[in-house]
Amino acid sequence: MSADPRLLRAFLAVAEELHFTRAAARLYVAQQALSRDIRRLERELGAELFTRTTRQVALTSDGVRLLPYARRVTEAQDALLAAFGRAGSGRRHPSAETPLLVDVNSPGLISGRVLDRARELAPDSELMARFESGLTGAAQAMLAGRLDASFGRFGGLDPAVRARLEHQPVRYEPMAVLLPEDHRLAALDAVPLDALAGETVYAGAGNPGTLEWTDLALRLFEGRGIELASPAPVAVGAEEFRRVMAKTRTPVLAVVDFPAMPETVLRPLVDPVPLSPVSLVWRKGLVHSGLDALRRAALELAGEKQWLERPADGWIPATDALVMMSL
Repeated sequence: MSADPRLLRAFLAVAEELHFTRAAARLYVAQQALSRDIRRLERELGAELFTRTTRQVALTSDGVRLLPYARRVTEAQDALLAAFGRAGSGRRHPSAETPLLVDVNSPGLISGRVLDRARELAPDSELMARFESGLTGAAQAMLAGRLDASFGRFGGLDPAVRARLEHQPVRYEPMAVLLPEDHRLAALDAVPLDALAGETVYAGAGNPGTLEWTDLALRLFEGRGIELASPAPVAVGAEEFRRVMAKTRTPVLAVVDFPAMPETVLRPLVDPVPLSPVSLVWRKGLVHSGLDALRRAALELAGEKQWLERPADGWIPATDALVMMSL
């Protein structure tokens, strides 16, 4: 018996999204057609691959067992088609003539500065910005071929995901806290971490696209008496973010380059200075002149701005330090 690679691609999309509607949109097919493909694959294998309820989709033990085999089959097919100048189904294989889709997370961050420099270095390449909000979500988009490059905490990704991606360290970015302008700590020029003891701070909890950021916050807050805010609806755009923050009045963990928000103040964190490790991340095997420009731009800016020099009082998880030095 040999499984149709198209059915395996359908299986992978649902396994990675754990949501039939999102998986169907990712594959540009109707949800009913995707469900039929999954049922057909289950019949061919004689196994149930997913458990489904009205609220949740989850892999069964047989689904988990199939996952590495499905990835190897589809990757082998992609490699075969790429060798003969064709793109695999559902994946982009950028060339110098096609746009490079670059996730810059949010406007105003260092990723945008790297992108601007790359456009200067490679004016004939089309580098198009996308906004995925977090590296966990962007990584899935890259592996699905819907995105080519992103920025973020590479060490916060699942090791199985990291194995299919490449990265280049860009910056140890100092972290900050976004406060309502009348907060008790707002008058300080910088906020000592100990001063946040007893506070509840939002760090993306509940947003599946920013798991690497929430994990970094948990590591930072551990043993300091700082609570992680409960999951909240994901606010897209400055106005929605401001509205939700005004409603909850919860401090938000951020970085020093976080864009200004009305009725808030941004204060750097100190004693110690927590660092967010930022890498340029892309899918293994990606070849594109725009990616070359991004890598060169990141290298130039890191050197000019001393982005990769860690302050003596800087804090970073040991695992991230190893990842950032692993190249």
